[in-house]
Amino acid sequence: MRTRSVCLGLAIAGALVAGPAAAQDWSLDPTFGSVDLTSGFLPDPNVTQVTSSGDIDASTAIGGGCIGMIANAPDFRLNYTAGSFPLQIRVESDSDTTLVINTPDANWHCNDDYQGLNPGVTFDAPLSGQYDIWVGSYQGDFAPANLIITELPQ
Repeated sequence: MRTRSVCLGLAIAGALVAGPAAAQDWSLDPTFGSVDLTSGFLPDPNVTQVTSSGDIDASTAIGGGCIGMIANAPDFRLNYTAGSFPLQIRVESDSDTTLVINTPDANWHCNDDYQGLNPGVTFDAPLSGQYDIWVGSYQGDFAPANLIITELPQ
């Protein structure tokens, strides 16, 4: 009986020390691939077909104004070498999609309705490094979309 109590105590202590698990795992392979781009890249824009999906509520998992249902693994990864141009990441879809981006400095950026129902984020002074990108939707709908990465002015 004493052994069982000790094991239970250790299990509870381990769970408390571990803390909450992160919902989005940027270390996983992205579902729709990745691209390496250097400022001034051509062709601009870079367009990738993706499908929004996921069963994780971004508002609960990330907070900070993030909304929509997203997957655990990123949908896409951008490895970017910055220059003097702003960087814009946006989504175009016939459905109401959302956008979640984890930047090279480990900050989260989210958007819902940048242009109409299409989300987007502009980085005026982008950092060099890895951008992990999730395209979400409401109620976890599977919505076909174009992920657009550009330095061109809107």
